[in-house]
Amino acid sequence: MTRLTAALVGLLAVAAALAAGHLVAGVVGPSASPFLAVGDAAVDLAPTPVKDFAIRAFGTHDKLVLLLGMAVVLAAVAVAAGLLSRRSPLPGTVLAVGLGVVGVAAVLSRPDLGQLGVLAPVAALAAGLAVFRLLHAKAAAGTDEHRRAFLVASGAAAVGAGLAALVGQAAGGRVDVEASRRAVGALDPASPAPPLPPNADFAAAGTPPFITPNADFYRIDTALSVPRLRAEDWALRVHGMVDRELTLRYADLRRRDLVERTVTMVCVSNEVGGPYVSTADFVGVPLRDVLLEAGVRPGADQLFSTSADGWTAGSPVDVVLEEDRGALIALGMNGEPLPAEHGFPARLVVPGLYGYVSATKWVVDLELTTFDAKRGYWLERGWAQRAPVKVMSRIDRPARRSTVSGRVVAAGVAWAQPTGVRRVEVRVDNGPWRDTTLSDEVNRSTWRMWRVELDLAPGGHTIEVRATDEAGLTQPQARVAPIPDGATGWHSVFFTVA
Repeated sequence: MTRLTAALVGLLAVAAALAAGHLVAGVVGPSASPFLAVGDAAVDLAPTPVKDFAIRAFGTHDKLVLLLGMAVVLAAVAVAAGLLSRRSPLPGTVLAVGLGVVGVAAVLSRPDLGQLGVLAPVAALAAGLAVFRLLHAKAAAGTDEHRRAFLVASGAAAVGAGLAALVGQAAGGRVDVEASRRAVGALDPASPAPPLPPNADFAAAGTPPFITPNADFYRIDTALSVPRLRAEDWALRVHGMVDRELTLRYADLRRRDLVERTVTMVCVSNEVGGPYVSTADFVGVPLRDVLLEAGVRPGADQLFSTSADGWTAGSPVDVVLEEDRGALIALGMNGEPLPAEHGFPARLVVPGLYGYVSATKWVVDLELTTFDAKRGYWLERGWAQRAPVKVMSRIDRPARRSTVSGRVVAAGVAWAQPTGVRRVEVRVDNGPWRDTTLSDEVNRSTWRMWRVELDLAPGGHTIEVRATDEAGLTQPQARVAPIPDGATGWHSVFFTVA
């Protein structure tokens, strides 16, 4: 068997295995696809420094990079299996069984999959082995007749794998989330958010618009495949240390008086000057009302929330029960039902806490418990238990290493939820600090824009920014990494005046 033929045998066997697994996963659950299950396991098992690097290096494309990397590794393993099996199919068989075991283990580790999920990696193993042994036997025979048969079988395997993958993808998407979102209709709040003041942002000077469009709202989560839930099928269980357990359907929440709140959300992975901060008008049911209806028992200090894909988070009970905090079980975002990637049918929004302890998407379970009894996904990985948002500011204009002509207009954003931003200052080239002009405040759970005009001599300059919140706390200069409880430090930008 030539090396090229051997490599082709390995590649087609792995393609058949992945396609068969994807096909069966379309029936038993999309996340049971061995490729995705192994990817999810890789995300869960990756050391925190590796995850931090992925977010810093690739941002919201980190999942795509992981999947592409896995595809390259699998292709390399497939080629290696083929090359090692030029004389005997045993090495390739052993590698196939090993990959199958990994797939089964990955599926079994998923909290959102039942026992039927194992059918997907088992089907993948069976299909991969069958194609490998068949193609190997035909390729190894060496006669012209067998070579022709090998070419026909290879073509059939390739076409079959492609069709199986397409059918599996179609079956996995049989839950029509977009139809369910359309059927929800308008989410008209009984208590709408106040209209934005006329100078809520300085977008003309270079800041973002005050409200972040849904398509631009940052997304950081562990889900390789977005959970596909219909509002008609969704339910939220509230239990644990409560006086009465509740099960709330989507229609139950729709019948309540909905409120609209404008909230800025921040990811704890946001570096100094980073992009993972956005603002939206969220519509939903006050979380405090639901918890009081269930009756929170003394001693419960953690609201342990679980996503449909098994991800978990723990929010401090004293925070979510604050009357003025404004925590929501959110159903809508910027005038429409939540987009699927942002948690449809429902998610949590707790202003003033970093997302990993406050913003569970696709939420299906709320348990009142204690921090001693249960630990959320990121707490198990060494992140902080309580994660209040830190006062922070960012320079959006001038851009790093840009060239500016004439008078310099600097602008950016600052946030300090839920305390609010009192003051933003800038300095140039380590000179004196000077106050900036702040945009009109919308509420203390949202960001605030700033701008300033500077007369600077031609040449290179460095501008720095710092914010002070309404409690008098000024953003510290010392740079601290985002993990375990949020970054600190002054953002700075070097630019040139022409």
